[in-house]
Amino acid sequence: MKRLAGRAASEIVETVRFVAGVAAVWLGLVTFGFAAFHIPSESMQPSLEVGDRVLVSKWAYGYSVHSLPLGIGYMLPDSWNGRVAWHNPQRGDVVVFRDERQSPPRNLIKRVIGIEGDVIEMRQGQLYLNGEPVPRELVEVRSYRDHPRDNIVTATLFEETLPGGRDHPIYERGDNYQLDSYGPVTILPGTVFVMGDNRDASNDSRASNGPGLVPLENVVGRAETVLFTFERCRREDGLYCPRGRVWRGL
Repeated sequence: MKRLAGRAASEIVETVRFVAGVAAVWLGLVTFGFAAFHIPSESMQPSLEVGDRVLVSKWAYGYSVHSLPLGIGYMLPDSWNGRVAWHNPQRGDVVVFRDERQSPPRNLIKRVIGIEGDVIEMRQGQLYLNGEPVPRELVEVRSYRDHPRDNIVTATLFEETLPGGRDHPIYERGDNYQLDSYGPVTILPGTVFVMGDNRDASNDSRASNGPGLVPLENVVGRAETVLFTFERCRREDGLYCPRGRVWRGL
């Protein structure tokens, strides 16, 4: 009996050690490596939908004041430049950043369109980068229900290709919306220019009340993929119902 009791106690100790190890690894990953971000609006359609949970790598570019673990960044002196970096965001990256123009400040998610030295311009809905139109290929016209008004919206789906060959889908509802004419603006050192993929439904760097040019120290991390989603659109004849975003690259 003593031998059996000793064996049982040993197995319990090993189980506790295993569970503690798994918990430690998980805590390390969510504290230092990754974070989950909830998509609250339609500004990144069709890549991301309201209700998606996105995996964000906090270490992709280094650490900023907003991504340092355990809130350490907010305890550092103001004299610190706000960033420990080994990479900068590149055109086409989807990034989470802190918008300090809002009161209170909040996290937003957009796609990096311009980096230091780029000249950004919009002409009747067409994106121009450094004086050249960014190629886009018409895919189809879609109608879907927007959120939360539940109105039916019609948008044209394009595949846009940035310099370097990185492509991504965008929605255009028309060519005469408020932000369809913009610039030209030169991207300042230490900043990036961001836009939503849903070009006519995004409050981004083009908007007067948007985040403006985003300082690199405000970048939290790079969005990698959709972990899971609470998006539950109903299938209706003639209306697009998004599927298949989970575990795909952005």
